[in-house]
Amino acid sequence: MSFISEISVIRNVFDKIQIRHAVRGPLRSAVALVAGLSVLVLTACGSPEEDSSDHSGHSMKAEAKAGQPVKRWYTKEMVNQGKPLYQANCAQCHGGFAQGNPDWRKPTDDGRYLPPPLNGTGHAWHHSLAQTRDVIKNGRGPDVPSDMPAWGSKLSDQEVDAIIAWFQSRWPDEIYQAWARPKH
Repeated sequence: MSFISEISVIRNVFDKIQIRHAVRGPLRSAVALVAGLSVLVLTACGSPEEDSSDHSGHSMKAEAKAGQPVKRWYTKEMVNQGKPLYQANCAQCHGGFAQGNPDWRKPTDDGRYLPPPLNGTGHAWHHSLAQTRDVIKNGRGPDVPSDMPAWGSKLSDQEVDAIIAWFQSRWPDEIYQAWARPKH
């Protein structure tokens, strides 16, 4: 959202507050101050519109322009290659649509965690591309007891990336943008 758009949103909210509550005097100034500070905070927290680097070092846009899809690190060919690889190697545990186990957040009686969703509704987007590759290749999650097997001896680096491309292609743009945003 651009700075001008954010100002318009805040102004509309401010106008509605004024009309509904007949805000006057010092209270009106306080509301205006809060609205102005909100614009500054929203602007400061927004992603830059210039090119940034994704988790694999590829150049990409961090934000989509209005009406345009978000540029992602992978190609359509990788997604097409990744779908059958995912179905053959991952779907048994993570589900055919990467939906994961419904109880993935709850530890089992032995303290282990069930396969999480990979479709953008779970926590996979909190992990960098390097971390995700590592979990697939070496098994388990980062500091989380699970039954995730190691696939490094069965899948090539290219196949691992294709699988990641397929499940990330299922992520809504907002989730992908949050994942792609530079971490501090």
